[in-house]
Amino acid sequence: MAVARLKFFDKDEEELIHEQSLRCLERIGVMVKSESVLMMLERSGAAVDYKKGVAKLSENMVMEAVKKAPKRIKLGARNPKHDKEIPVETYPLMATTGLAVYTHDLETGKPRPTTNKDLANFSKVADAVEGVDICWTTVTAGDVPQEALALNSLWTVLQNNTKHIHVVPATHGVEDARKQVELASLVAGGPEQLRKKPLFSVISCSIAPLCFEKAEIEAQVEFAKAGIPVISMSMSISGLSSPVTMAGTLENINAENLASLVISQTSSPGAPFVYSSESAPMDMMTGVMDYNAYHLPLISAGAAQMAKRYGLPCHTSSWGFETKEPGIQASISESLGVMLNTFSGSDMMSGAGSLDHAKGAGLEQLVLDSFVWQDIRTYMHKFLVSKDKIALDVIDAVGHGGTFLKHPHTIRNFRGELLPRDQSKRHWQATLSTSMTKETRALAKQILKEHRVEPLPADVLKKGNVLVKEYERLVSKKGSLRE
Repeated sequence: MAVARLKFFDKDEEELIHEQSLRCLERIGVMVKSESVLMMLERSGAAVDYKKGVAKLSENMVMEAVKKAPKRIKLGARNPKHDKEIPVETYPLMATTGLAVYTHDLETGKPRPTTNKDLANFSKVADAVEGVDICWTTVTAGDVPQEALALNSLWTVLQNNTKHIHVVPATHGVEDARKQVELASLVAGGPEQLRKKPLFSVISCSIAPLCFEKAEIEAQVEFAKAGIPVISMSMSISGLSSPVTMAGTLENINAENLASLVISQTSSPGAPFVYSSESAPMDMMTGVMDYNAYHLPLISAGAAQMAKRYGLPCHTSSWGFETKEPGIQASISESLGVMLNTFSGSDMMSGAGSLDHAKGAGLEQLVLDSFVWQDIRTYMHKFLVSKDKIALDVIDAVGHGGTFLKHPHTIRNFRGELLPRDQSKRHWQATLSTSMTKETRALAKQILKEHRVEPLPADVLKKGNVLVKEYERLVSKKGSLRE
């Protein structure tokens, strides 16, 4: 199949990034702020300095982990029709944005902090729109106990969405991981059913450069043991948390992913693992991560190329127009950068519904992004290249200067080969514009009113509610004791 892809490295450059990553891990190592994980790595051959909290990983450890990691991963869903597998054959799977802290109210249009009801609404709209394949825990619910936020968020999305879910581990590490697995097991029908068809995956972030926090990495080990896919997201910021050069940033991304892979495969050989990056340069004028940088799709393409070198599924691209108000407040050039991310080679992308560098999220933006993504992903339609499709016999039959319009070959093939645009919504893609949001806001309201999400069975709902409430009491009590 012919599918458009953006390639960044030539073969020698790819090889150099690989070699330098191995050298980095063996000579510099990674800081792991967990004694239990350091001990596990040492038992497997790592050179560990407990005083510094640093583990140095040999080339053999890294390449053994690459061999053990599965090369295909199932992403299960509550509704089997939404089950997915990675790597993909054509365009990436699209996820919503994650953990936004404010939204634009659908009634007033004014920004306000997000609540658990907002998370339920975003999950419901994500369930309805065709352009979204995965629902991240899109917004941060400020009205639930924050020490149990991760578990609460997973439970809210499970009730209001039937697609695959992305979550993040929270402050309690192992405890959070175990409870999330227990909760999802209720819905899946048991731990083994969840292992066979994981309903959620976890985004586990390293701290660039080359550092893993205690709670997050210990949770990652628990998720690996339970068969939950771990998306190991490097957030390298060029000039701040990684070298300012493109090559230095990509080496850091690669080294962090390989180290994370070693930890997952050492804890549970064959655990599902996704190579991931959400990296960008620092804006030298403001000091913030620059999601509008020219570098963004190029970093995505380079990271995806390294993931494919190791045969690993990847999540290396982000999506969104970095608009502050719902709409497309981006130039043609900035919009092209968003489009180039499509071709980066990533198996997954995230960011649908994002506002203001992922600090905010909008339901009307989610509807808009879903439509635009359905349009842009068409560029990655797969085309079969075969003798029948080349059609020399048809060319011969039509003859010099003839027409193919009435030939049966045209009638058989035109629907799969010619891809018409949706002319009714072309105005939705106006750059430097918010004019389309009146329509997308109305559609979001209509979805919330009319879309029905298949409810969980009553017994599962009851058990899940009890599990979440008991955990809230447990962590609240621990929090009080710490104070």
